[in-house]
Amino acid sequence: MADSCWSSALRCLLHRHGGQVQEHISSSEQDHGIGSDSSKEIVACGGNEAHDDSAKPCRIGGWKTTPYIFGNELGERLAGFGLSMNLITFLTLEMHMPTVKAANIITNFGGTCGLTPLVGAFIADAYLGRFKTIAITSVIYMLGVILLTLSATLSSLRPPQCNYHLAVSSLCEEPTTKQLWYFYTSLFLLAVGTGGIRPNTAAFGADQFNPLDPKEKNQLWHFFNWYYFSVGLSILGAVTVIVYVQDNVGWAWGFGIPAVAMALALVSFFIGAPIFRYIPPVGSPFTRLAQVIVASFRKRRLALPSDASLLHTRDDKGGVSSYPAVVELRHSNQFTFLDKAAIKEDDSASSHTSRWRLCTVHQVEELKSLMRMAPIWTTTILVSTVIVQQGTFSVQQARSMDRHMGTKFEIPAASFGVFGILMLLIWVPIYDLFVMRWLKKATGNERGITSLQRIGTGLFIAILAMVAAAIVEVKRRNAAHRYGLLDRPDLMIPVSAFWLVPQHCLFGLAESFVFIGELEFFYDQSPESMRSTGTALFWSTFAIGNYVSTVLVTLISKKTDWLENNLNRAHLDYFYWFLAVLSVVNLMCFLVSATWFRYRNEGVEPDPETAPESELANKT
Repeated sequence: MADSCWSSALRCLLHRHGGQVQEHISSSEQDHGIGSDSSKEIVACGGNEAHDDSAKPCRIGGWKTTPYIFGNELGERLAGFGLSMNLITFLTLEMHMPTVKAANIITNFGGTCGLTPLVGAFIADAYLGRFKTIAITSVIYMLGVILLTLSATLSSLRPPQCNYHLAVSSLCEEPTTKQLWYFYTSLFLLAVGTGGIRPNTAAFGADQFNPLDPKEKNQLWHFFNWYYFSVGLSILGAVTVIVYVQDNVGWAWGFGIPAVAMALALVSFFIGAPIFRYIPPVGSPFTRLAQVIVASFRKRRLALPSDASLLHTRDDKGGVSSYPAVVELRHSNQFTFLDKAAIKEDDSASSHTSRWRLCTVHQVEELKSLMRMAPIWTTTILVSTVIVQQGTFSVQQARSMDRHMGTKFEIPAASFGVFGILMLLIWVPIYDLFVMRWLKKATGNERGITSLQRIGTGLFIAILAMVAAAIVEVKRRNAAHRYGLLDRPDLMIPVSAFWLVPQHCLFGLAESFVFIGELEFFYDQSPESMRSTGTALFWSTFAIGNYVSTVLVTLISKKTDWLENNLNRAHLDYFYWFLAVLSVVNLMCFLVSATWFRYRNEGVEPDPETAPESELANKT
């Protein structure tokens, strides 16, 4: 079986998510009804199973595939963070851009990278599939990394060298229009690549675990822990090794190493292709959601039946949806106005009724799933706003404090964020190997605690982190007053910067709870056909959280004196207290939303008497 997989690797790369899969699904629908051979498609890997009914699907998947997926994630993130963490220094010192212009470029780039995953997720779910989307956009991302590396290597792509120690930066020649367009092109390619890689890698990794196999479904919750661990590991490498090389060795090497990392990531991903499990794209999920809205509106004046079993559950081909669903969603009592889309107006004509007038209960429940997630998504945005502060004002705090370790070594101000990353890297294995196992026994829940409980715990820890940050800022500012340094922000305040370590550790702990919980939640509760879109919703909270931070900082700096350039005269502690209060209010809103939320009916399998046999094949 393995030999067959490896010999067909090229076909897997080129065709698995293309027309052959769709053609096979169409022929299956004609022969057996919607959903026929779905399990074979879902667990098939490299080989020719899609066109050979006698062949057994390559059911490898599982943990054997994760080294290749994590390898790809490590390389991509190391490249991404290695390029972005110190990009403002490159723009100001090498490209001679004014600080404000450079900051705006980075902000716009970061925001774009946070929103393009929504597009990449849609393309994967609807047309290309996750593997093909990751493969294509990884190549695009690699091109962007190469272009950026060349801009740091070739003098013709940068302005002439200048005396960077000049106090007046305007004396340095800014980049030409051609050089700017070259640089912007590299950022554009990076943003496009990010849009395809970021939302699909976690979802593709989760696809390797069969949701109808109790053992594999249990392993799925461990997968999310180790996935985010790999993300943290790449960030640690970026903020330490890559930034050090950029500052002390040179930009050519500093950008070249991420380029090599991305190349290795591509190799890792393609090597694993023959043993991956693939879920084919099933067409635009938004069309199916729109059908529910239109059908329910058309029948808004009809009365719902007293018995939900009278609603339309299966189409004329025995399927629960217009795509091969593995798990059938049962009727829920929330958003019942949408149930009108499944009212049968004429039983004899139901098989010929347009889906824009009659939808299945499963199709209606897909839309309900998204609507139930909306309040949770909204209440997880602010925590990104809070956590992002450890890379902004916390750095300014550290810069004004005593950062010496011993008599000679001084820790860079920006490196104190490493303590938060280290906390995450230490806690995730402890939680996965020990705490989670104990919680499973204590609660009887297969994942220890629910995703929402995990998110709520992280939101609470984030509040503690902001309180700790405010207390340390009060201590720092009081010391500045005591030593007569209120008007000397250029001098070091004799207070150890290691007082900042607790808040960074709390931020790292909060991140491990909130973000991993969000990954679990949005993947698990999204409709089967929108798993990449669900993961993209998680990443979108980062982008919006950054935008919220920008708005808050802009408004507060205009209306108050909390955020003056001279932190010794400012009241940064007031800003931290303000964020802490906002976080408390946000936590209350989250608790209300979580109490109201109803998990979708997990593990409800298609009825053995009416479902196609292939829909049940994954179970065995």
